[in-house]
Amino acid sequence: MTVTEERVTACPVDHGAGLCPAADIDLWDFDLFKRQDHHDALARLRETDPGIHWIDEGDKGPGYWAITRQAHLKEVNRRADVFSSSHSGTQMRDPDRREWASGIANDHTLIDMDPPRHTRYRKLVNRGFTPRMINLLEDYLQNRTDIILDRVVEKGRCDFVRDISAELPLQAIAEMMGIPVEDRSRVFDWTNAMVGGEDPEFVKSRDDILAAAADLFGYSHQLQMERRGSPSDDIVTTLLAADIDGEALSELEFDMFFLVLCVAGNETTRNSITRGMMAFLDFPAQWERFVSDPDRHMETAVEEIVRWATPVMYFRRQALSDYEIGGVKIAAGDKVLMWHVAANRDPRAFEDPWSFDIERTSNDHVGFGGGGPHYCLGASLARMEIRLMFREIARRMPDIHLDGEPDYLRSNFIGGVKRLPVAYTPSPSYNTVPLHRLGSAAGVSGTVGFGGHVERTAS
Repeated sequence: MTVTEERVTACPVDHGAGLCPAADIDLWDFDLFKRQDHHDALARLRETDPGIHWIDEGDKGPGYWAITRQAHLKEVNRRADVFSSSHSGTQMRDPDRREWASGIANDHTLIDMDPPRHTRYRKLVNRGFTPRMINLLEDYLQNRTDIILDRVVEKGRCDFVRDISAELPLQAIAEMMGIPVEDRSRVFDWTNAMVGGEDPEFVKSRDDILAAAADLFGYSHQLQMERRGSPSDDIVTTLLAADIDGEALSELEFDMFFLVLCVAGNETTRNSITRGMMAFLDFPAQWERFVSDPDRHMETAVEEIVRWATPVMYFRRQALSDYEIGGVKIAAGDKVLMWHVAANRDPRAFEDPWSFDIERTSNDHVGFGGGGPHYCLGASLARMEIRLMFREIARRMPDIHLDGEPDYLRSNFIGGVKRLPVAYTPSPSYNTVPLHRLGSAAGVSGTVGFGGHVERTAS
C-alpha cells in the first residue's frame, strides 16, 4: 500500500496519553550495548504499539524508523523493490567523506546491492556456499576443531573467545578463500578493527578503521596478483574470473567482496559460538540436557543459539517509495533500521522468548536475516561450525563454567564478546594430526576434496 506524506521530524505515531518510547532512547549510545542494556530499550520499542517508531537524530543526521517486530522486519526484508540496500550504506548514520573516498562505504558489496544487480553478483560465490559444498569441508573443519580443543583441554582454563570461538570461523572462511595459514592472524586483526569501530580497545579514532581497511585492501591486491599468476580452486580465483555482463570485477569490487567475506565469515559465527556458550552457562539445565545427548538436540540447539546470539543486531534500508507497514506510513527517502536483535525476542513470534530452549521447535528466527534476497550466504557454513564446535565441547569439556566476567564489544551493530574466561576439568589431548588437503580448497568449481579419516587417541 502506498501513501504520500511529508518526511517526518518527530514521531507521528499516536501513543495516546503516553509519550513515544523512543523519546528517551538513544540507540547510538554504544555504552548501552556495552552494558547489555539494549534488550530492555528495544523491548520498550517493540512492546509499545505499533512496534515501529521514529528515532529523531537531531543535528546528527536524518532520523529513522526503528523496526522491532519480527513480522514487520520480514516484510521489509522481502520487499527489496521498496526498501533499498544500495542507497544508504550499512550503518545507522551516514558514512563521512573519508569513508566514501576510502571505498569502505559504497554499493560494491552484496549487502549494499539491490536486485537484479545483487542477484547477478551473488551467483559468483553462491556455488561455494551451497549445503553440498559446505559438507565437503566437514572432515577438514572437524580436524581443525579437534586441534583447537587439543591446545586448551589440558590447561583447565582459557579465554573462550580467543582460544576457541575465534579460531574455527577464521580457519573456515580463510580456507575457502585460499588465504595462507601464515596470513590468517593478520586478517583476523584487521576485521576486528573494522567491526570494533567504537571500541577503544581496537581503534582510537576513525583513522584506525581506515588504516585497517587499507591494510586489508593491500593484502587483497597481493592475493589477486598471486592468483592471476597461479590460479587455484578457491573463491578468490572465482572472483577474478568473474564475468558480469561481459565485464570483469573492478579492483574496488573485488576488494569489497574480499572484505565482506572476511568480516561476515569470521566475526558473525565467532560471536554466535560465544553467545551460545554464554547462554548454556546462564541456563545450566539446558547444558546438562545437551551434554547428555548432543546429537539428539543438535539441530534445534543450533537454531536456538543463532536466535539467542543474533550476531548482527540491525541492518539499514531506505524507502524508495511511500509505503505503509503495521499501520505506519513510511515516506520515500526515509531511513529504516531493522533491529534483528529485537525481532528475535518478539513474543508474537516465539513462546517465552527470554528463555534459552534447545528443544524449541517453532523457531523461525531472523538470525540469518529476515528472508528475501539478502538471506545469509554462509548460513550452512555457520550451522556446521556451531555444530562441530559444540559437539566437541560437550564431549571434552562437559563441566565448563565461567571463570570471570565476560567483556562485551562496544558496538551497536555487532553483538560481540571480546573475552569470556572459562574453566573446566583438564583432560588429555587427542594429539590430533593436521589433516592435509588432498584436493583443492574452496569448492567453488565442485572439485573439492578434503580426505582422510582422523584417528583420535588421547595421550
